[in-house]
Amino acid sequence: MSRVPGTRAAPSGLAWLVLVMASALLVGSVALALVGTSGSRSAQATPTTGKVFGPGYAGASNRSGHLPGDGTGGGMMGAQQVWLAGDGVPVKTIAEARARASQAAAAQGLSTGEVMQFSENFYVELKDSAGNPATEVLVDPTDGSVSTEYGPAMMWNIGSRDATVSADQARRIADDWLRANLPGQSTVADVKAFPGYDTIDTETNGNTAGMVSVNALTGAVWYHTWHGTFIAEEDD
Repeated sequence: MSRVPGTRAAPSGLAWLVLVMASALLVGSVALALVGTSGSRSAQATPTTGKVFGPGYAGASNRSGHLPGDGTGGGMMGAQQVWLAGDGVPVKTIAEARARASQAAAAQGLSTGEVMQFSENFYVELKDSAGNPATEVLVDPTDGSVSTEYGPAMMWNIGSRDATVSADQARRIADDWLRANLPGQSTVADVKAFPGYDTIDTETNGNTAGMVSVNALTGAVWYHTWHGTFIAEEDD
């Protein structure tokens, strides 16, 4: 095939096919990148009272809570963060869990309150010098490490006790959520007011089952899914 000197030959059919496929792959990669960077944000939604939203968490079937930045009054680490490295010694009793939590809390001038033993961890309420609930921590039974509890204690503890949701309202909101998502489970009478949220123990047929938290500013609900089966408890 002859061509005019100084010009380039037109690409063959195979070359055009390769060029088109490469272009399509490039466009697809860009599109996926855009979805990846914006999908998590667009999936999140500001919850209405008593509802639970968030990427991978929406709907009753998940029975879980919110993620950082979902517009529920959290989005940042809370004011009371407590941590103590494990010493490698297993924690088997409530007394041992309380001792570990007390050691972790002392640095912030806090003391222990209620301790609950579950199959997955020990839950410990921490109180301030006035005896008010300040935050919640978990003690790892395998090595004794102590850390601020997942969920509300990390994300909703704003350090302020201002609230637009009363204790009675929080209980009603929690009970409505439990009826819709965990039939047969209900809250107990005691509502513990932490800075930014309330936490309420739950029970089934009169037996302790777990706990649920309600945001004190928005009324959003966060059920504690990480404890496992309830074993025992001890008040302060």
